[in-house]
Amino acid sequence: MKVLKINSSSKLVLFFISILLIVIIVISCNNNNQPPSVQSQIANGKALSQKYCINCHQWPDPGLIDKKSWELGVLPAMGKQLGVKMFMGQYFCDQKSNINISDWQNIVSYYKSIAPITLKIPVPAIKPISDWSIFTIDTPKAVNQHLPAMTTMMSFNHKNNVLYTADAANNFYKWSAKLSSSLIYKFDSPVTGISYLNEANTGVVTCIGNLAPVNLNKGKVILIDLANSKHKKLQIVADSLPRSVQTVAADFNKDGLMDYVTCAFGHDFGGLYLLEQNPNHSFKKIIISKIAGGEQLITGDFNNDGWLDIICLFAQADEGIRMFLNNHKGGFTTQTLLRFPSIYGSSSFQLVDFNHDGKPDILYTCGDNSDYSKVLKPYHGVYIFTNQGNWNFKQTFFYHINGCTKAIANDFDHDGNLDIAAIAYFADFKNHPSEGFTYLQQTKPNTFVAHEIPISKYGRWLTMEVADIDNDGKDDIILGNFSTTGRGLVNQKGYIPNWNKHIPIVVLKNNATIQ
Repeated sequence: MKVLKINSSSKLVLFFISILLIVIIVISCNNNNQPPSVQSQIANGKALSQKYCINCHQWPDPGLIDKKSWELGVLPAMGKQLGVKMFMGQYFCDQKSNINISDWQNIVSYYKSIAPITLKIPVPAIKPISDWSIFTIDTPKAVNQHLPAMTTMMSFNHKNNVLYTADAANNFYKWSAKLSSSLIYKFDSPVTGISYLNEANTGVVTCIGNLAPVNLNKGKVILIDLANSKHKKLQIVADSLPRSVQTVAADFNKDGLMDYVTCAFGHDFGGLYLLEQNPNHSFKKIIISKIAGGEQLITGDFNNDGWLDIICLFAQADEGIRMFLNNHKGGFTTQTLLRFPSIYGSSSFQLVDFNHDGKPDILYTCGDNSDYSKVLKPYHGVYIFTNQGNWNFKQTFFYHINGCTKAIANDFDHDGNLDIAAIAYFADFKNHPSEGFTYLQQTKPNTFVAHEIPISKYGRWLTMEVADIDNDGKDDIILGNFSTTGRGLVNQKGYIPNWNKHIPIVVLKNNATIQ
C-alpha cells in the first residue's frame, strides 16, 4: 500500500479552499439574518441610551457636544461605567458588563450619527464693552518670582476682616489690607475651603487630599486656631474623605454640640457627609448622599421649621442642585431643585433674591471643561433661575461665557440692582481672552450690560471672593490666579498662555460713588 504524499503546493491550495469555505458559510449565515437598517439602529440606540443613561444621570442629548468628542471621549467613558471596554478602537464587554455588545454598538451608532460635527457658539445680543467700568486693579507688592501662582482657595473672614488664601503647594496664607501675605500653616494637601465658627479665630479647613481626579480617599476636615502664632493647635474632625472640597458648621441635631457637613467631590465615587459630634467630642461620619461631585454647600432653615438644612451643588455625572431637609431625627430628606446634563460642568451657585420678592433665586454657572469633551460649549455661562414659589425655579436669564467657573451677585455700583461678577477658568483664551473676567452690570430688572475688564494678562482666575478689603464701605472683587498650564488645563492647541504666572491674587478695587 502506497502512502499518499501531499507536497507544499497542494497544502497551500487546500488552505485557501478551507478559508474560502469559511467565508461562504459566514456570508450565508449573514444573508439568513440581515442586520437592521441604519434608521432602525439609530432608533434602537436612542431608546437604549434613554434606558441605560438615566440610571446614572440625566439623559444626554447628542447635540450637547460634537461628534469627535462623543466618539473619542465621552462614549468610551460611558462604556466603562457599564463594563464595556475599548481595545484598539473596538469595544468589548467583560463578564461583569451591564449591557450586551449589540445594544452598546447601537448606542454608539446613535450618538455618532446624530451629533453635530461642530458646536455653534452664540454671539451676545449686545456686544460686551471692554473697559474698567467702576474698577481699578491692585496687586501684591511682593511676589515670589520663582514659584508659580496656584491659588486653590480664597475666603474673607468677616469676623476678623482678614483674607485667607491657599495654594496647590499646601500653603495657607493670610493677607493684610495692603496685600502683603504671611504663611500661617503648611498642610499635607491643598486647602479648598474654609468656614468660621462663632469665634472669629477658629477656622474649619477642608483639605482635598488630591487635586488630580483620582479615586483616593485622603481628604480631611481640620479645625485650626487662626490666632495661635505657632499654629500647633489642630483638631482633625474627619479624614479618609474622597477629595473633600467644602465644609459647613452647625448644630444640626440640636444637642448643643457643633456638627459639620462636608461635600466630597471624589471622582467616580464621592459623597455628602454629616460629621456628627459625640458627647466625648469625637465625630461619627454619617452618609447623607453617595452622589459624586459635591462641590459647594449652603446651610440655612429653608423650610422654616426651626431646623437647619443644606443645599449642595453636585458637578460630576448626576449634576444638579439638591436640598437636604433636616428630618429632626439625625438625617435628611432630599429634594432636587435643579438638574443638569452630565456634560454641563456645573461650577458654582448662589442663593440671592434678584427680583426682591422675598424668595431666594439661584445664580448658577457651568463651565468646567477639563474632562472628556474639551470643546467650547454654547451652554456654558451664567444663569439666573427665578423662584416661582415653593422652591420651584424657572430660567429667566442666560449669558454665555466659555468655561465659566464662578459668579457672585452684589450691588457693586450701589444703584439698588444686583450686578454679577463672573470668572472663566476655561475661557476662549485663543480668540477671546477678555472673557476670563466679566462684570455684568444690571441697569434694570433682568437687563445687564457686560463689561469685560482688561485683566487677562494678570492671571488665570480659578477662585473669586467679594469683600470690602480696604474698608471703604464698597465691596471689592478679589481674584485668585491658578496659572499652571499642566496636562488637561489648556484645551486649545497651539495656544501659548501669556498671563502672569506668579501673582497669586489681584484686587479689583471698587470706585463706585455711593448714592
